[in-house]
Parts: sequence; structure tokens; C-alpha cells
Amino acid sequence: MKTIKYRSRGPEVRFLEEILSDLGYQVYVSNYFGMDTHNAIWDYQQKNDLVVDGIVGLKTWSKLLEQNPDVLKQNSKLLAEQDLITFGKEYDLELATVKAVNEVESSGKGFLADGRAKILFEGHVFWRQLKQRGIDPNAYYNQQTSNVLYPEWTRNHYKGGGAEYDRLQKAINIDRKPEFEDAAYSAASWGAFQIMGYHAENLGYSSVTDFVQRMQKHEREHLNAFGRFLETNNLIRYLKQKDWAKFARGYNGPAYAQNHYDVKLQRAYERYK
Repeated sequence: MKTIKYRSRGPEVRFLEEILSDLGYQVYVSNYFGMDTHNAIWDYQQKNDLVVDGIVGLKTWSKLLEQNPDVLKQNSKLLAEQDLITFGKEYDLELATVKAVNEVESSGKGFLADGRAKILFEGHVFWRQLKQRGIDPNAYYNQQTSNVLYPEWTRNHYKGGGAEYDRLQKAINIDRKPEFEDAAYSAASWGAFQIMGYHAENLGYSSVTDFVQRMQKHEREHLNAFGRFLETNNLIRYLKQKDWAKFARGYNGPAYAQNHYDVKLQRAYERYK
């Protein structure tokens, strides 16, 4: 495993923070190694007879994985080379293109350290989904629900990792009507490619519940949903043309250039090519 420390960034940081969160540490799960993670590692090293330096190297990784073997069980759910080959044949795409898109557009891996599909719950989407089901969200908006139900987008309520499932369940529990569960599932993005639940039926799933259940099975299901999304939104053509800018705009929105998604895609393609 890669050695990481305070101010490191990357998927290894997210994986570490997922494990720490499962161990009960109050850390924000993201791709950034902040002071909260540094303090958690410092405490963990003290309690596990390790050198206390806040650096997560081979010894600290080994201890973490030794004490938490369940995090390795998800390895059976990960994509393999053949999955990408099959995807390329299905959509008539060059393998290098498929690998580039998988590298840049996936979120590293599709499952949390505890084996559940990665999600991000969006309270403003939950608000809209309730309205679409004939439910007035204002009637349920109060101090207790305001971190999972709100009219405008904000990142202030994100928790990351398994804590997003806590937010999802809190939204469902606001009212035990089936419409609330359906709306809550629709208001979360799921898996490696973070496909929003409200796309489920347009992508050919029988319901959002069917979609969610499939997302829990394997990253192959995440890739399948991604392919359906690209096909439904007519984005496959841009991948065939290697028009990275138009593809990035279609998938990531008009702000794609700020994050250089098109440049990252082209570089990844050239490397795999």
C-alpha cells in the first residue's frame, strides 16, 4: 500500500478513512488526509504499539488490515480485465478508451471498506423527489431533518463513507411511507460511477429498489449501469470519436473544464493506447 500522511490525497486516503470510521473514529471520509485523520492515526498507533508518527506506511497498513480482515472480502466484487473487454465489445469501443473512462470517471472503487456500495446522499434531490411524489417537503422540514432535507444544494451536510448510509436511513425514517424510501434511494448516487438513483427506470431497471439491490452485488453492475447511462444520454458517440471535451461535458456537466476531465481522459487514453 502507498505510504500516506497529513495532506496526502487520493483513493488510498479514502480507503483509510473508511476503515477508521468503521473503527469508531470521527473522520470525514474523502480523498484528503486532514488533521482529523492525522489525530485518529496518532491515537491508533499509540493504542496498537506502533511508532507514533501519524504516517500510514507498511506497518500501520498491515496492522489495520490484520485487525479488520472483513475489508478484504469485497475483493470478490471488483472489476476484472475481462469485464472491461466485454464492455468494450458491447459498445464497440476500443479497450484503451474503456480503461481511460474507467480510470477517470469511476470513484476509485465502488464499495466501502465494509462491503456496501459507495453512496452520496443529496438532500436537495430528496426535496425534489418528494415533491414529484405529491409530498410537500416543507411539512417535514425542521431542525431535526435539515441535514437530509433541504431545498438547495450544499456540501455542508456531507459525511462521506458509511455515514452517508446513516443520512439515507434518517431520510427514510422521516415518514415510513413507501414514497419516502423510494425518494431517498432516488436521491443518492450509487457505486463506482455514482449514478443517481432517480435514473433507474430510464436506464431499464424495474424500480429504484431493483437498481439499489444490484448496486450492492458487484462493480460489474456499476459498470453496466454506467454503460446504460452513456447509451441513454447518447454519449457513446463521443468516446468513439475520441472527443473527450464533449464527452466530459455530457457526463460531468459544464464545469468539466475546471477539473480538467477532458485532459485527464486524453492522457489516460494515450497511456493505455
